Amino acid sequence: MPITPKRARELALSLENTTSYPHFDRLAFRTPRRTFATLARSGDDLNFMFDLAAQAHFCNLAPHAIAPVAGGWGRMGATRCDLKLIDAATFKVALEAAHARANAPLAKKSRAAKSIKAPKPARLAKPTKSAKRRG
Repeated sequence: MPITPKRARELALSLENTTSYPHFDRLAFRTPRRTFATLARSGDDLNFMFDLAAQAHFCNLAPHAIAPVAGGWGRMGATRCDLKLIDAATFKVALEAAHARANAPLAKKSRAAKSIKAPKPARLAKPTKSAKRRG
């Protein structure tokens, strides 16, 4: 049975720490840390914000209904779900996976990464007076 836009919204908002807000032509769902899904105003599809491993998993699990978003967003894990084609169980598991990622603490940079500074570009020495006379 397909997921209705109303049911998709209800399921997203039932997850812990979730709020919604308008996001261009979509309704976005987010935790205090980040957005995990966006629902098209038309109700045709919902985009999940996965990491690349979860994106590959769900695209393989339901290739008829789930696929990476075209372009750069898709290469960063944004994944389109056709609500008319997805079954309720798969949709719920995918939504929970996207929510879990968004609700997890952000990874901290290691101290070693913070202490390493990029080398400054080498400065060219000014030519000496004797070098100017030779040239």
